Formats: sequence, C-alpha cells, structure tokens
Amino acid sequence: MSPFAELAYHVTPLGALSLRRRRMLALDLDVLEVKLGEDFLMSSLFTAGERALAHLSVAAAPAGPLDVLVGGLGLGYTAAAALDHDEVRSLRVVDVLPEVIGWHRDGLVDLGPRLSGDPRCQLEEGDFFNMVRTGAAPQPGRFHVIAVDIDHSTEAWLNAANGDLYTEAGLRSLMAWLHPQGVFGLWSDAAPDQDFLARMAKVFHRVDAEVVPFDNPLRDAEETCTIYRGWAA
Repeated sequence: MSPFAELAYHVTPLGALSLRRRRMLALDLDVLEVKLGEDFLMSSLFTAGERALAHLSVAAAPAGPLDVLVGGLGLGYTAAAALDHDEVRSLRVVDVLPEVIGWHRDGLVDLGPRLSGDPRCQLEEGDFFNMVRTGAAPQPGRFHVIAVDIDHSTEAWLNAANGDLYTEAGLRSLMAWLHPQGVFGLWSDAAPDQDFLARMAKVFHRVDAEVVPFDNPLRDAEETCTIYRGWAA
C-alpha cells in the first residue's frame, strides 16, 4: 500500500482544498489530513481539542433535550463527540465548503457514515460567520449549545471577514441564538486570549477558558489548545 494518497482535490473560493491519507510508518498509523492552500487545517492525529469542545460545551448546557449547532465540519470529530451525548436531540453542522460535506456523505472520511447515518444530525452548507452577522440562523432559531471550530484562534482567521465574530458586537449577535443558560463554545489553537475573554465577559453571564493538553507523538511532547465557554443569562 502506498504511504500517501490524495483522496480528493478541489479548487474553492478559499483556495485549493485537499484531503489526503498518509501512512505514518513510525507510528504504524493511517492519518487523514486536510490542507487549504499551503496551510494544514486539520489531522486525525490531533483530535483531542475538537472532541473536548463538544464534551465541555454540552456538559455545561442546561438539562436536555438539547438542540446543538456546530460551526465547522472538518473531519467531523466535534460533531461526533456531540452525538455521543444522549441528551442531544438535534445537531446542525454548518460548513462553508460543500466539498467537505461531500466527503462525509461519500464516505471518504472515517466519521462520514456515522454522521450521515444519525437521524439527529443535519449537515448544511453555509457561511457560519455570515449567519451570525445577518441573524439568518438555521432552524431551530435558538440553540442550547453553539460550538465553533473554524479559525485557528481568536486572532488567526481563515478569512479576514471572520473577524466580526470575535468583536463584542459579533458575540452579541451570536448570543441571540442561544436559549437562556445556553452555552457558546469556541476552539482555539492558541493560549487563552485575555482580551477576547474580556470581550466575552461584557456579553455573557459567565465565561471561562480551559486549557486542554494533548500528546504530540511526532514531537514526543505535550501540547495544548484552548476551549472558551460563555453562558447566556
């Protein structure tokens, strides 16, 4: 078997998008990778943060049943972790790239059959940031949990227009989608951003930032990511 295979390649408005399967010989492991242009977006080797985003957000929500919105599909680890919770009644996953949704529906990624086969889960093409900006939320119009895993961090965005979300005004627009006591969760690959937490604190009833450690076997070292949470009043 070849140690490398490109499973899909697309030219998108955001740049060249590729899905690759790589055999990590040193780890005796097959890994899925996604690249956008020259940037590595995600890898199935590092999923602790994506899964923690769902688990920490759902666990902090009010008692179920819960309607959950996930911004960003990727390889599907945040969505799948949300579905691990029986109290999740419905899950909407919004991704701006229809090609990524197609990977899941066509079974090109490992979690595709699970997500596509769960009747609670709906995969939708759309610009999450524009939805927040315009108030054009998918149905239902309010959610108990909104979990976002799209940009690299609160200051490193895939698209300059995404920056609206991280302002006080953008956070207020997002909070309008939450039920009372609902939870907004956000993944970041950077250390906690105190300025962003201060903006969150002006909008949400309560906020926190949890540092999530994970092993990097390529470097034989521990690394971290951050999960932000904000609670609606």
